[in-house]
Amino acid sequence: MLWLTRLWLRRRRPPTAGDPTKNLGLRKAASGVSPPGSTSPRSLNIFDRDLKRKQKNWAARQPDSVKFDYLKEEVGSRIADRVYDIARDFPLALNVGCGRGYIAQHLNKETVGRFFQVDIAEHALKNTLETEIPTVSVLADEEFLPFRENTFDLVVSSLSLHWVNDLPRALEQIHYVLKPDGVFIGAMFGGDTLYELRCSLQLAETEREGGFSPHVSPFTAVNDLGHLLGRAGFNTLTVDTDEIQVNYPGMFELMEDLQGMGESNCAWNRKALLHRDTMLAAAAVYGEMYRNEDGSVPATYQIYYMIGWKYHDSQARPAERGSATMSFGELGKINNLMSQRKKSK
Repeated sequence: MLWLTRLWLRRRRPPTAGDPTKNLGLRKAASGVSPPGSTSPRSLNIFDRDLKRKQKNWAARQPDSVKFDYLKEEVGSRIADRVYDIARDFPLALNVGCGRGYIAQHLNKETVGRFFQVDIAEHALKNTLETEIPTVSVLADEEFLPFRENTFDLVVSSLSLHWVNDLPRALEQIHYVLKPDGVFIGAMFGGDTLYELRCSLQLAETEREGGFSPHVSPFTAVNDLGHLLGRAGFNTLTVDTDEIQVNYPGMFELMEDLQGMGESNCAWNRKALLHRDTMLAAAAVYGEMYRNEDGSVPATYQIYYMIGWKYHDSQARPAERGSATMSFGELGKINNLMSQRKKSK
């Protein structure tokens, strides 16, 4: 776990060789952005996607928006680290749900030749961070990517997919636009994210109002993530979790930062308004249950990191069943032989 107090260090890896490409295929589509309130027919309509677009646009327009980027910049740098861990270059890459470009700023043009950055919020795209990689901004929804099949060598996504209504479809779209032997590297919030805030609000609302409504959006469970990636067609999967703990002066400062990040709740079943005394009670409960020795309160962000590859004949495959030349029983005899040799010496 990493403990931080709104202060982050940026990390960069040494460059590797690469050759950019200029070829890109686009599907015939009037717009990559889904109409307000639209979802795919099979999906659950959990989140108000039009409200989420407005929240992200509002956050991107704030004059001090940079001060709320600490979490997304840190996770973006960790995604970049995983890109550098792969010993190859990527002529054409796609960032799904890029925000202000938190991954591209940590990559170099020797590793990624050209970067397409996709987001649902137009103002976030207008205020993207500087990077040495040639970039193209595309206004599109994560569930409706306007690109042709087998287009990108690399697809990345950081802290965006937890807001989509149809995560299986979004992963299938990412798999569709990847070239064979292309790789997807992503990060999304996990189920224990902001558990301190969730518990405090529920206890205070139950005590003051006789019941509670969900004020923190639902998240995907880590044991479901591998299954969803496999169902989307990815193989050679890697899923791991991490926790980042950030300390705040109090609960209200945490909620202000969440709004500044564009991470306010947009679930359809959210409660529009909390009474003032309920909020004050929640802040008191938060401090009583979780306060640090220095008086600050912690907020835990659980992050799921995922890596999946699109199939290609050149990839390593498991041996056929029954092709082994030695049984596990025979392997067990090796320990006995080694111990006998040590005794003979």
